[in-house]
Amino acid sequence: MTRDLVFEIGTEEIPAAYMPNAIRDMEALAREKLSGANLSFGSLRTMGTPRRLVLYVYDLAENQAGWLKEVRGPKREQAFDAEGRPTSAALGFARAQGVTVESLEVREVSGVDYVFAVKKESGKKTVEVLPGVLREIVVDLGFPKAMRWAYSEFRFARPIRWMLALFGDEVIPVQIENVEATNITFGHRFLSEGPITVNGAANYFEAMEKAFVVVDHERRRQMIWEQILNTAEQAGGYPYNDEELLEEVNFLLEYPTAFYGKFSPEYLVLPTEVLTTTMIEHQRYFPVFSDDGKLLPGFIGVRNGDEYNLEEVKAGNERVLRARLEDALFFYREDTKQPLASKVELLKNVVYQARLGTVWSKVERLQDIAVFIGKETGLGRETTIRRAAYLCKADLETNMVYEFPELQGIMGRYYALASGEDPEVAEAILEHYLPRFAGDKLPETSAGIAVSLAEKLDNLVGCFCINIKPSGSQDPYALRRQALGLVNIILKRGLRLDLEKAIRFVYQGFAPIKPDLSCEETVGEVLDFVLQRLRGILSDSGISYDVLDAVLAVPQGDVLEVRKRAEALQEFKQSEYFEDGMVVFNRCYNLAKKWDSRDVDEVLLETEAERRIYQWLAQTEPLLNELKERGEYGEYLITLSKGRAGVDELFDAVMIMAEDPKLRKNRLSLLRRISDSFLNLGDFSRLV
Repeated sequence: MTRDLVFEIGTEEIPAAYMPNAIRDMEALAREKLSGANLSFGSLRTMGTPRRLVLYVYDLAENQAGWLKEVRGPKREQAFDAEGRPTSAALGFARAQGVTVESLEVREVSGVDYVFAVKKESGKKTVEVLPGVLREIVVDLGFPKAMRWAYSEFRFARPIRWMLALFGDEVIPVQIENVEATNITFGHRFLSEGPITVNGAANYFEAMEKAFVVVDHERRRQMIWEQILNTAEQAGGYPYNDEELLEEVNFLLEYPTAFYGKFSPEYLVLPTEVLTTTMIEHQRYFPVFSDDGKLLPGFIGVRNGDEYNLEEVKAGNERVLRARLEDALFFYREDTKQPLASKVELLKNVVYQARLGTVWSKVERLQDIAVFIGKETGLGRETTIRRAAYLCKADLETNMVYEFPELQGIMGRYYALASGEDPEVAEAILEHYLPRFAGDKLPETSAGIAVSLAEKLDNLVGCFCINIKPSGSQDPYALRRQALGLVNIILKRGLRLDLEKAIRFVYQGFAPIKPDLSCEETVGEVLDFVLQRLRGILSDSGISYDVLDAVLAVPQGDVLEVRKRAEALQEFKQSEYFEDGMVVFNRCYNLAKKWDSRDVDEVLLETEAERRIYQWLAQTEPLLNELKERGEYGEYLITLSKGRAGVDELFDAVMIMAEDPKLRKNRLSLLRRISDSFLNLGDFSRLV
């Protein structure tokens, strides 16, 4: 026989950001605890609203499943004598386990026979086990921040006010501090009055719907989005589609009702990003756009309640938004009274980082770094790049960005255009922050690319040289994101940039602060950090780990070259030439890896085999240098692999480790030159 189980934890409003993980964790814990208690069930779900976390288990067995308990006893030779009669050891073991001596079984364990007592134990009733199981689920639930309340030592996201636990129609007496589970719950905070008695788990959802609570967050989310779509359609547009906003709104309410509010069209003179940021970030509204992509003077809000007095609710939200937009319009007008360049001097009063100085000093460095990158990569005009770097942080001193920090760069672009700056300069101010997150777009203008790379290199080198580095999950300056952005820009834009040279250049700008690390230490650590990000990107593209190990073992500051070598080696590894190439490398490398000299004396080449392989090498090395210079690494590796016949002949004809030290040294130098031709591209000893 089975019954359904419903378990509800009623709380004060839990932050929306906590809810998705809490629901997932509760499901995982429920499966773990029920299985650990040997309770079988059909399926289970976890759901939630701001005021409750709910576990619903379908077809939960009324009894624990029985199980066999096996206990190992003495060795067979100790339990039975030569005639097979039980000894006192066997009799005592059987008596202690509550079984007959005849039921003892003999089993082999690691080559030794032991006697075992096998007992079948029946399970308890589920109602006896559930209080402990449900309590463990509550206790083990974790949150980013938990709190205590009253005199309780127990911690939870928010104070627990009630619990409901029903197995069929039977109440399960779970207790957390002074709260004991009953069959009583509470509905919507404003639309439902007083406690609600639930007569059985099967009636739970119906009772909650009547109390204006949509418990199923997935269904509630669908309801919200459908209402938003319908409301937008009636207004003659379509809503802003933001999954994060929708999820947050979903966990802010229990019974959704969408409504359409309006604001004065005069506010449309503000940049679209200002309007949408105000609506989304500050008010949790959904902006509405016309079919041609223009922002409409309206928004969609979602109320936690029904349609009662909805016009008054709409009017109240319109008043709140109007006040915010009025502030934004004032900030915009004040900011545009002066050119953006007038804000740059004010950056002398803004501290970027205690050791690294002000934002003004950062801007001075960025100008030089961006121009250096522009020259190295052939990007754009120096004057444009320098101007973009000079203005890129100016909007930090504007009223709008002070009020809306998330608009940095965006407002800089608008204010630069309003100040009559070159459109490429204005675009670069926005682009130098890109990419801001995984999957974000990359800078496209020459000036934007140069300043963006300069910004990321300045951040990386500055932090590393004063020993600020990511550790584990800690990365307060987002250096991993900076390095990933750096690599992605270089790869996607096909830029030839020697990072080692660039890092050295950037380091010089930090000389006045007397860095903790030397230039060599900083270059090594920053380059390794960046290449590890490259490793992840190439691994995701299908390059095998051993190929990456081999290629990254050879220091290289040109990210494009690293990728090119990795792709060539990956292709070579899958080709018909790979086996020959590895034979050539391994036979030479294994003997010569500890030999330093590459000087071969032709006079000491005694055999035709030695002379032939030396002549092949002498003729091949100029071609290899040419192929490497042109980046034709595939052809380079095929050329080397064709030396197998000569290498095999050499090893058959002579003893490399000859007794004569001159011959031995000469032959090892020959092998070292051959193996070094491979090691120029990667450490082939790491290939699997």
